Amino acid sequence: MLNPADAAFLGHLGALLPPDGLRPPEPRHLEEPRGRWTGLAGAVALPRSTAEVATVLRACSAARVGVVPLGGGTGLVGGQILPEGPAPLLISLERMTALRGLWPEENAMTVEAGMILATAQAHAETAGRLFPLSLASEGSARIGGLLSTNAGGLNVLRYGNARDLCLGVEAVLADGTVVHGLKRLRKDNTGYDLRHLLIGAEGSLGILTAASLRLFPQPASTATALLEVPDPAGALCMLDLAQTRATGLISAFELIHRQGLDFLTETMPDLPQPFRPEGDWMVLVELALPEGFGGAEETMAGLIEAGMEPGLIRDGAIAASQAQRATLWALREAIPQANRRIGAISSHDISLPLSAIARFIPQAGAALAALGDFRINCFGHLGDGNLHYNVFPAKGRSKGDYLAQREAIKTTVHDLVHAMEGSVSAEHGIGRLKVADLERYGDPGKLAAMRAIKQALDPLGILNPGAVLRA
Repeated sequence: MLNPADAAFLGHLGALLPPDGLRPPEPRHLEEPRGRWTGLAGAVALPRSTAEVATVLRACSAARVGVVPLGGGTGLVGGQILPEGPAPLLISLERMTALRGLWPEENAMTVEAGMILATAQAHAETAGRLFPLSLASEGSARIGGLLSTNAGGLNVLRYGNARDLCLGVEAVLADGTVVHGLKRLRKDNTGYDLRHLLIGAEGSLGILTAASLRLFPQPASTATALLEVPDPAGALCMLDLAQTRATGLISAFELIHRQGLDFLTETMPDLPQPFRPEGDWMVLVELALPEGFGGAEETMAGLIEAGMEPGLIRDGAIAASQAQRATLWALREAIPQANRRIGAISSHDISLPLSAIARFIPQAGAALAALGDFRINCFGHLGDGNLHYNVFPAKGRSKGDYLAQREAIKTTVHDLVHAMEGSVSAEHGIGRLKVADLERYGDPGKLAAMRAIKQALDPLGILNPGAVLRA
């Protein structure tokens, strides 16, 4: 049983930290983007160093007080919110934003966990390098939270998830032990890789305080196109063609449905839409070439020509400038905002084997049609099999009209994903929202191992209680 972060505990902890090391929580600390929960907290700890993080965790362990780590607050599964139970201590690394080192010749840099992703990208760019992790919340999401959730985003097809972009981590365990793992090595077979254990653990096994990140050379040329395809099967054929003709050069391959554009028209009528397809499906394709490999525009033109011959592409728009490229990506990145304004009944962050996607989409639509009248916006990162499959009210109705059906909708979608050997959490994590889903669909052997690891590293259960695994 955990204890609350009450006045007596906070008085003791405050004496161990600098004068401004503790603050009362602000509304932003207790909210999450979808408004599903409101959190509890006795206070927010704002350490400036790894040593101060260790001090906080030692005190929480001794007093058996829960600790909820808070990054940029952009998580969508409630991992940063504890809605009930003894009030925990929040720990925010927003003051730990330093660039500890940058080695362009190694394609590596080391940053503290509180650094905002856009800042990390800018540091890499000043050195002529690319840090390719990119997602809509990059202006507020922090490196520690992104690694803790193994974030995906737009460039996974070419560069991998956050896990693949991390060479090493520094972290503090539940008892205050510091794990010094910031070596910038590509090869290091010295026992268990704690880096990969801590990445994706959502703060349930330790608090990440710094990370060594992989960088890449900046591409010499980039080309972007929004293309109409006949259906998801055609989109997958186009993906295969693109990867065959431009092996290793495709940065992003996004699937977009007309419903997403309709939502943008309904909620953001002033947003430019340079291309409206006659059919229902589009792909947003981006490729980038290094120096000496010719022009990206020529490669894209050849790819489109090859796709039009067998009917994989019906029409499209190619960005002729950086401004036009930005317009196409603004269209894609605004779709989640439009979704929030419409108000989803049930949102699903799923992944499937690529060969199953063309079967899943019509089967899921038919199964949901048997439950009622819905609008479905299916879009996402087709290149890595990650779909955002979101279910909305019929036009003229609100999500409140469907609350009694939310669980049935989610179960219908997730059961089909599981039957097709997919995952019910592709890039958002488990948090608190999907704990029951993990128990329902997770492999029993894996769950037993996870619980054993949690018990070994956090025997008192103070780290993000109730996230990932039920408390």
